[in-house]
Order: sequence, then structure tokens, then C-alpha cells
Amino acid sequence: MPVDTLSLAGKVAIVTGSGRENGIGAAIAVALARNGASVTINYVSDSVTDRAHAVASRIMADGGHAVVVQTTIDTPEGAHYLAQETLKAFNTDHIDILINNAGVGFAANTLAISPEQVTKTLDVNIKGPILVAQAVVPYMPPGGRIVNTSSIASKLGDANIPTYGASKAALDSLAWSWAKEWGRSKGITVNVVAPGPVTTDIVKFVPTDMVKAIQQPSIDMTRAADRVGTPEDIADAVLLLVSEKARWITGQYISVSGGITN
Repeated sequence: MPVDTLSLAGKVAIVTGSGRENGIGAAIAVALARNGASVTINYVSDSVTDRAHAVASRIMADGGHAVVVQTTIDTPEGAHYLAQETLKAFNTDHIDILINNAGVGFAANTLAISPEQVTKTLDVNIKGPILVAQAVVPYMPPGGRIVNTSSIASKLGDANIPTYGASKAALDSLAWSWAKEWGRSKGITVNVVAPGPVTTDIVKFVPTDMVKAIQQPSIDMTRAADRVGTPEDIADAVLLLVSEKARWITGQYISVSGGITN
């Protein structure tokens, strides 16, 4: 009888936007590596370099395998570089798991958000996952897993972050389409995890006095506990979705928010 396990031994994974040790992406990378996957830590900004290497060092100190790749994901060249560096680092011809986690958002209503902020939001949250998928899916074998990190903002229609919510709704739609596009043809599952409020570096784009205004209504709706979520709450859900146990789950929006949305 096969061992009943969530083991990812032999799997190769990319987690975009995973360079900050207190972020959702880093927690996902650590969870995947702890269960046997070789993981690429991806980040963009020079200011995050030391933090990204600290995430990789933590993984390797625990006996795992990790590589750090600094590159943008919103250009074809950057996405291609991410895939190729992963293949080279782990001396492999396959990438089994892709976590589209990189994201950006700005607290501004529709009449106040700048064109530059709109472009940045859509480039990172939508264009990026598309380009990375184009670079990675050709190397993804049957049994491959893609998970998009969305947000409950895609469902709630938050007036404080409408552009961010819209970009995440588009990411939800992509997962639904990709599940059909690559399911029967390639044996790949594609799902969405949608966190509620989680305190990470993304709030640096939000004025301090607005963080509570944005988060508290969601906290008040949380059924599981009176708190914000943790990166580990999200990472554990992703771990299940990328395992063999989730082979019959695809095209799903899964709210990992303590019950704020369904």
C-alpha cells in the first residue's frame, strides 16, 4: 500500500514573489521545501536581496533545496529567465509546481489611482502570471500543479482597492480557463487560493491609517477566529493543492480567509 503522505519529493517548484521572509510567498516556499520539493525563490527589488537569500538559507538549513532568482516577471525575458535558471539550478528538464504569488496593490479609489499605479497593478498581477505560465508550462509534466494567489478582494468589491480587486478577479478567471486549457491536454491542475487580511509587506503601499480601515471589516466577518490570517495559514492550503491528494481538484477558487467568503 502506498504511504499516505503529502510528500513532494522529486518535485521542482517556482514561487514568484517569495523573497520576503514574512510574506505569503516565503511561507509557501518553506512549506513546499519542507515536504521535499526543490524550490526557486523569486524576487525583483535589490532591497529584498538579503531577505530572499535568508529564506533560501532557512530552507537549506533544514535540509531542503532552494535557489534564489532575481528577475521581473512582467516581461517575456524575465519570465523566461526565471524558468531557465530553475531548470539549470536543479539540473532538471521539468518544473512540476508553479505558484503565481507575486502581487502588488495600491490603496486608492478609481478616481484617485494614477495611471502608473494602474499599469503596475495589472502588469504584476495579470500580465506576469500569463508570461510566467508561457515560460513554465512547456516544462510541466502530467501531474503538474499551478496555484494562483488571489484575494477575497476579488469577490468583496472593496471600494478602497478596486483596481487591486479587479486584477485578482482576472487572476481567478485565468485559473478557471487554464484548468480547461491544460487539464485534459496536459494533466495539469490549476486552482486559486484567496487569502483574507494577512499582515505582510504589501501593506507598505497602504497608508497606516487605512490598513485598519481596510482589514477590520474583514476581520469582523471572519468565522474561524478573531484575527488576521498568517502566511502559514495560506501556505498549508497551497501544500494540499499541489500534492497528489488534490489530483481531482481543479479550476477552483478556494477562500483561505477563515470563512469570510466562500
